[in-house]
Amino acid sequence: MNPTEQTAESRELMLTRLIDAPSEKLYKAWTEPALLKQWFCPKPWTVAAAELDVRAGGTSNIVMRGPDGEEFPNQGIYLEVVPNERLVFTDAYTSAWEPSAKPFMTGIITFTPEAGKTRYTARVLHWSAADRKTHEEMGFHEGWGKATDQLAELVAGF
Repeated sequence: MNPTEQTAESRELMLTRLIDAPSEKLYKAWTEPALLKQWFCPKPWTVAAAELDVRAGGTSNIVMRGPDGEEFPNQGIYLEVVPNERLVFTDAYTSAWEPSAKPFMTGIITFTPEAGKTRYTARVLHWSAADRKTHEEMGFHEGWGKATDQLAELVAGF
């Protein structure tokens, strides 16, 4: 299948949860480096560094550290920022609209009020079905699921 024939579903991974916290807390945990470092990676992984310029066109650089000390920088930019509602980011660019060597994904995070809680949805759109498959095999569901559990626990405490 060539890229123009791929459906969005063939390139998408998604996680959704109803979290017992207002959207403002979830947004804050996504946009303040000190908070993001506490939940973003499933333990025993950690975030070694987080630099976030949270505005459309602003850069993001999150360095994940594995249990053996290896570091994995993740650079990208924000495409859309709607406080307390939506964040859209991509690794297709690194900074100042400089194309990345290998675009992999675009993330769409939404925070929707629901019954006094927040419907948290993380959609990850990949450049190809093969990239989606690679991400799934890397442990998307388990890893993003654990990170979301850590997010929910963090926002319950502030």
